[in-house]
Amino acid sequence: MDCRKIIAASIAAGDTVIPELEAQKICRAYNISCPTTVLAADKEQCLTAAQIMGYPVVIKIHSRQIVHKSDVGGVIVGIGGPEQLDEAYDRLMNNVGQNCPDAEIGGVLVQKQMPKGIEVVVGGLRNDQFGPVVMFGMGGIYVEVFKDVSFRLAPLDKDEAARQVRDTKVYKLLQGVRGDKPCDLEALCEVLVNTGKLIAEYPEIAELDFNPVFCYPDGCTVVDARLVLKS
Repeated sequence: MDCRKIIAASIAAGDTVIPELEAQKICRAYNISCPTTVLAADKEQCLTAAQIMGYPVVIKIHSRQIVHKSDVGGVIVGIGGPEQLDEAYDRLMNNVGQNCPDAEIGGVLVQKQMPKGIEVVVGGLRNDQFGPVVMFGMGGIYVEVFKDVSFRLAPLDKDEAARQVRDTKVYKLLQGVRGDKPCDLEALCEVLVNTGKLIAEYPEIAELDFNPVFCYPDGCTVVDARLVLKS
């Protein structure tokens, strides 16, 4: 299924946000790396998927009615083995059953938990005056605290992406501090360029939010991809 078909199917289903698995497919079509993720129908399939991809893993509820999974206890991280997964699955289902009793559950996403990197945020939106825009800055829980972000019109090239990164304070962390290896800025700039292409080529996407993006000495991975459709 290509990107346009995924978007059309989500619009037809009445989604305001493209489901995570489909969002990852769109990201990969634009060479934006995401963690290995598998949709499991039940606990047994969760255990099998986790065994194949290797622990630690994260599990997330899969439901078109639940957009903000964490708010309803629909995400559990740091699962280190089968016994923990067995317990976490029951806890996840109990949380969702209590907080969203009417939601249709489509299964559980099992995702490889990525090692910590420098956390950045990459976003995209449509400005009424300027059109598609790419946002970059410090990610994770610090987005709202430090508001360390810069913006560029989309699409953009790698030179402009590099200037965008240098405009932020998180750039110093990405260069490596206290003996840490510098992050792969080439890979990060590629994410920005490809994000610009994505938001520019699909006017059906009102905004996108990649947060966090983990930056490593040898690449970058979008840990959480959120693509919001025009209402």
